[in-house]
Amino acid sequence: MTSTADSPAAAIAARRRQTRNKLTQLEKAITQLRRERRRLNVRAIAERAGVSATFCYENTDARALVQAAVADARQRRDQGAQQEHERIEASWRERALNAEETLTRTQETVFTQRKRIGELMGQLRDVEQTTPADSAPALRTENASLKRRLDQLAQEHRSLQERLEGARSNLRFADKRVADLEIQLLEQQQAARAVVTRRGVMPSSPEH
Repeated sequence: MTSTADSPAAAIAARRRQTRNKLTQLEKAITQLRRERRRLNVRAIAERAGVSATFCYENTDARALVQAAVADARQRRDQGAQQEHERIEASWRERALNAEETLTRTQETVFTQRKRIGELMGQLRDVEQTTPADSAPALRTENASLKRRLDQLAQEHRSLQERLEGARSNLRFADKRVADLEIQLLEQQQAARAVVTRRGVMPSSPEH
């Protein structure tokens, strides 16, 4: 039979084994939740590990383990939000730059076509004075074709101008949306830190 003197030591050893098992369960739970890309918080970790939230708060090792996991998850979310912000901003800026580049090329084409039409109009007047009357219709046809092309280019120019304004408007909206999300994220971080701070001051016992 176990002596009376051995009972407290056995009980202490049993509690230590139980605590070590719970800490191992917490580590496994954190790993699983990370792998599944689940949100990490005290309640989720405790439920997955099959331990009480009280143990996560009151046991020093458990509290440190959980707080480190939550802080790491928060940092990963912050990095993800920043990367998404940069991706959205780069995408809209690239669209705006592409629209501006296309608009510039179109303006240059319109200017060239107008200059060409002016030259042809001058040539047409000269030809009408120096060539037989049957040559004038062909020149007029070419002139009419160039005018239609100019009208088409002018229409494309207006369309590109509208697209450029739309891209700029979308970029401004995206910037405002990202700024709002950053403010919300900062408020959530501050609230989360406040909760961790309040819980961190709870009295702890070495083992449970």
